Amino acid sequence: MRNLILFTVILALIFSCSSTSKRSTTTKETLQNEAVRIANDSLDYEIIIIDTGFEFYLNSIAKPANFYSQSYYETKNKFYVTTWNSRAQNPLRYNNDIYENVIDYNFNTNYGLDVNYKLYNYFKFVEYTYKEVF
Repeated sequence: MRNLILFTVILALIFSCSSTSKRSTTTKETLQNEAVRIANDSLDYEIIIIDTGFEFYLNSIAKPANFYSQSYYETKNKFYVTTWNSRAQNPLRYNNDIYENVIDYNFNTNYGLDVNYKLYNYFKFVEYTYKEVF
């Protein structure tokens, strides 16, 4: 049945070696085909998520951003990113349609609450929508 589901994910994070003391301010704009772009020019990173339903999930199912602390999201994201990258590097074992790209997430960089919240919820969205267990 999975073959019948049209699914495209592009998750690309480009991080620079910026100071962890910078405060993260993000802008979000909707791109073509329901893509979500989250960017911060001061940290030189970009996240592009192309997945139908993620914006709806974020606005309707996900808990509000302040439900957990930034440190909670960072701790969870370390685990999720590590697991995601392991799966992305093993396309014969894991669904390559889901785990297309490795995420370059620097554990020592302060990306701010907004970015960590959205990244965390993307992992929760994958669990919810595609029944992937991390």
